Amino acid sequence: MIKKRAVVISFIIGSILLFVLLIQINQAQESTKLARLPNYTEIRGQINIKEGINYDKQPYMGANDAKVKVVMFADYKCPACKNWELNFLDQFKRDFVNTGKVKLYFMNFAFIDRDSIMAASAGEAVAKQNMDLFWQYHRKIFEHQGDESKIWATPEYLLQLAEGIKGIDIKQLEQDLNERTYMLDVKEDFKIAGSLGVNGTPKFIINDVLLPTSDYNYLSEAIELEIAK
Repeated sequence: MIKKRAVVISFIIGSILLFVLLIQINQAQESTKLARLPNYTEIRGQINIKEGINYDKQPYMGANDAKVKVVMFADYKCPACKNWELNFLDQFKRDFVNTGKVKLYFMNFAFIDRDSIMAASAGEAVAKQNMDLFWQYHRKIFEHQGDESKIWATPEYLLQLAEGIKGIDIKQLEQDLNERTYMLDVKEDFKIAGSLGVNGTPKFIINDVLLPTSDYNYLSEAIELEIAK
């Protein structure tokens, strides 16, 4: 009886120690992930926010002679941004971009966590390769969005998503992520957006005016009013 009790106690203690060890391993893995990801204080360089949005630097879709400029601010980790992307962007393209009314620009507001910055820099890198490929990659990141509260947009995962899109130069993208080529651009987007009053995502600016809501009907009416001017 005493032997049996000793075996049970040993088993319980062993289970507890194993559980603690697994927690420590998980914490160590998370710390390693975080150490490889950027934060804004580490990204150094000259940023100019006084002149506002530099439209020439932003990914875009639409005709150059469109009457209305719309800027969409988003974070790839933001669930509301995913919802807008998957439920409204295609309709927006049909209603306003394909009709020549709007030139749509995308601007990062990477604020949720460190991997928000990494995902944003991956988008910037692909945009520099090809604008059409950027929008495909942009959609794919949102389609495969992870949990907002967890680190998921790692370089490995972002490269894995890119591999499924024909035409993206994976080696170049990997180099850009490793060398943090476009991190300063992401930080500049963040600073400029903040200076314009952006404090969350998704947000929209129409002809340099920040809208109070991302509601599709409100956005549509605001665009039509601009066109009527």
